[in-house]
Amino acid sequence: MSPDPAVAAVRLAVRRTLEAEPAGRPVLVACSGGADSLALLAATVFEARKQDRHVLGVTVDHGLQDGSTAQASRVVAQMAALGADETVTVRVEVQATGQGPEAAAREARYAVLEEVAQRTGAVVLLGHTRDDQAETVLLGLTRGSGGRSIAGMRASYDDVRRPLLDVTRAQTEQACRAEGIDYWTDPHNDDPRFTRSRVRQTVMPVLERELGPGVADTLARTAEQLQEDVAALDGIAAVALADASRGDGLDVTVLAGLPAAVRRRVLRLAALDAGAPAGELFRVHVLAVDELVTAYRGQRWVDLPGHLRAQRSGDRLVLSGAVGG
Repeated sequence: MSPDPAVAAVRLAVRRTLEAEPAGRPVLVACSGGADSLALLAATVFEARKQDRHVLGVTVDHGLQDGSTAQASRVVAQMAALGADETVTVRVEVQATGQGPEAAAREARYAVLEEVAQRTGAVVLLGHTRDDQAETVLLGLTRGSGGRSIAGMRASYDDVRRPLLDVTRAQTEQACRAEGIDYWTDPHNDDPRFTRSRVRQTVMPVLERELGPGVADTLARTAEQLQEDVAALDGIAAVALADASRGDGLDVTVLAGLPAAVRRRVLRLAALDAGAPAGELFRVHVLAVDELVTAYRGQRWVDLPGHLRAQRSGDRLVLSGAVGG
């Protein structure tokens, strides 16, 4: 008997992802207990058995809600019942210093997943769906943070894969129902204090109602197209950075001859290479450094996140640690 179409869709997405991985590589599935991650785990177990892969289920207790420890224990039991070869639960302390609780929780969670993946050699599967991608693109548009933000979440980077970006949230929920999986609904998803919750519960339904169905698909397709553009420009910028690099900094003459879109990417890459945190390096910082190249009037320096300083010295642009940083 054929599986439910939603189950088949999730399994196919996982199969395609695993077939691109080296034979026998372990698989780590991040699992919150929600429909997306449980459907992902069930499909991964099903496909991994055919490929002789070890499946590790990991759930992270952020400690942000009452009963979070009990929920984490419940998820561990579900992961084992679904056939995970190994289960792990980790409690983290979320510190929202300089960022919102959503971002802080995500940062703490990803740190755990990265650590476990490095220890086990596993590829990490995340359960983000097409709906999540659409919401991410919409949030990027409202922040005005450029193509990189509007490009949304990447399907693959480093050891992380997102197999379900072409699968809808409705499909993961139906997959769980078809397989008799009792999934958890995070109350934060309905909490208007959180920006993504407002986008999910209010903004997206309004767009669908006023503009017609398919808005989520359109936003997700926009992300896919922009990711290609961003990747191409980043590749060009990496070559340009190498061309402009000198032992004591970057050659201003070479930088000035680049198109603005490439030059500013070069400056961003140079700042990241010097140690600027990606999450704190904003366009305003890059534009200020760019002025040292294109509109130099004797400015002393530009302070950057990560206790860095960009300073022009003759025909060189130098990024180094700020004094006292």
